[in-house]
Amino acid sequence: MTRETTIAEELARRFPGLKESIRVQRERRIFVDTPAETLNSLIDFAYSELGFISLVSLVGTDEGETLGVMYVLAADDGILLTVRRYQPKTDPVIATMTGKFPNAEYYEKELVDLLGFRIEGLPPGPRYPLPDDWPEGQYPLRKEWKTEMLDRKE
Repeated sequence: MTRETTIAEELARRFPGLKESIRVQRERRIFVDTPAETLNSLIDFAYSELGFISLVSLVGTDEGETLGVMYVLAADDGILLTVRRYQPKTDPVIATMTGKFPNAEYYEKELVDLLGFRIEGLPPGPRYPLPDDWPEGQYPLRKEWKTEMLDRKE
């Protein structure tokens, strides 16, 4: 049995409701989709019990009616665990991960500026990557943003 399979089985044992959404995509790559109520406990478990101690990336996506967020975590042996969660565009709220992964701060600021997420517990500070005078409510990575900008020019 590979380490990836062992990790997937441990995740399924700890979170039986997620069993169908856990998959080993290829060597050193595990994906799991999780609802909002399990995200924090899943990441805590991956960190403390499975050895995923590094946040490699935090990616936001616009899926149409929902926004997605993907936490890419790494273990020392090079295995990557991608934890995905989807939020309605009308209420894209997630909790900060800066307590566990200090490097999450700028990734989370990108989610705020570019996609309009609200990050609970995110430390205050300057915007990133958009300038401080960027118009409120304008999220350039949302699919409808380009259409809205084109409509304004006409």
